Amino acid sequence: MEISVAIIGRPNVGKSTLFNRLVGRRLALVDDTPGLTRDRRICPASIGDRSIQLIDTAGLEDAQDGTIEERMRRQSEEAIADAQIILFVIDARVGVTPVDKAFAAQVRASGKPIILLANKSEGRAGETGLFEAYELGLGEPLPISAEHGINIGDLQDQLSQAIDEIQKEADDADDDGLPDDERPLKIAILGRPNVGKSTLFNQLIDQERMITGPEAGLTRDSIFVDFDWNDRPIRLFDTAGLRRRSRISDRLEKLSVGDALNSAKFAEVVLLLMEPDRALEKQDLQIADMVVNEGRGLVICINKWDMVTNKSAVIRKLRDDISRLLPQISGIPVIPVSAKSGSGLDALFKAVTGIYELWNKRIPTGALNQFLREAVDQHPPPAVSGRRIRLRYMTQPNARPPTFIVFCSQPENLPDSYVRYLTNSLRSEFGLEGVPLRMQLRKGKNPYVQKQK
Repeated sequence: MEISVAIIGRPNVGKSTLFNRLVGRRLALVDDTPGLTRDRRICPASIGDRSIQLIDTAGLEDAQDGTIEERMRRQSEEAIADAQIILFVIDARVGVTPVDKAFAAQVRASGKPIILLANKSEGRAGETGLFEAYELGLGEPLPISAEHGINIGDLQDQLSQAIDEIQKEADDADDDGLPDDERPLKIAILGRPNVGKSTLFNQLIDQERMITGPEAGLTRDSIFVDFDWNDRPIRLFDTAGLRRRSRISDRLEKLSVGDALNSAKFAEVVLLLMEPDRALEKQDLQIADMVVNEGRGLVICINKWDMVTNKSAVIRKLRDDISRLLPQISGIPVIPVSAKSGSGLDALFKAVTGIYELWNKRIPTGALNQFLREAVDQHPPPAVSGRRIRLRYMTQPNARPPTFIVFCSQPENLPDSYVRYLTNSLRSEFGLEGVPLRMQLRKGKNPYVQKQK
């Protein structure tokens, strides 16, 4: 069983900085603004030769029912319930506050192993807070500096001892080396703010994992969860809403948008979520273009479909508009769903797995060169300055996305229109509708043809 370690504490004590330090890379957003982290973030980390699941949480604070802060606190309380080990963090420079005492009592009541950390202990400013930490009744506090890496080695030693005490081996969370059908399919949900991304995320994983509500911009970090969908391992990323760059002025939103774009680069299939009455706005098209340029598989998801009256006419118009406005990748699946009720998820899963298979597709070299000969016979490339351009050979060096190389006599002079002709013909011939294709031109001869003596 894999060990889960939750980082708990009130806002702005350095939980996300510690999370990044233990993971070994910058995943959680870090800023002086309290409450930047709103949802649980879970990531694999290594403690010596052990693998754990590390959980970053929102700050624990008193809040009224129905507020964003109350939902944030509920997420943190669920993390305490799910974790086997708890890292309780205070700010040594501020000292122990009434909020620290209240939630220390809650953590003590969980009965789980607790490591008390007095963060920001560099210099003399943290000495008083370190001594006050004994009042919490959580054992001897360990002075650390997550920002500067002070005493992180001692923390790792204490974590290793706690893991030994609960006598449970952690599974290796890294999926490298696994067969393809056992490796998690990485899916990211992108879209403009408040189109229902977190609601769809919760519906897919079948739990209230993300904070949702009518307020735009609730999700800030890009959060992922591993789960099984129809017996297929999935790693699903929820992301912050993407607005036009000219409308982004807040520094925290800029950090969130950068995190969302980074998640799209690591995904294999992207779900672009839209609303039926505001689909295919300029920002939607820019997101789709970005996904295609990154070479990711793309599925367009139309949310709130239960509110549409003339469904057949609306979906027909949407598909026609997508073909016209996104000509660079024909055949993109368009799946209507209702994130709130869960309708349309089976069709969505079928579309995602279909695009993923095409994204990984490889075509034999012989079939590619037969296609090239027929394409050239049907529509020869134009001559340049009286010289005919010869297309000699074609191969596929890579998938994910499918990438092709055409060897020709004058690659610099082959018109873009002819490259588009080859790409569209290739897509139609081998059923590569809906996935981005890469077509590269190189000067050279067929490497499998021996030179004439």
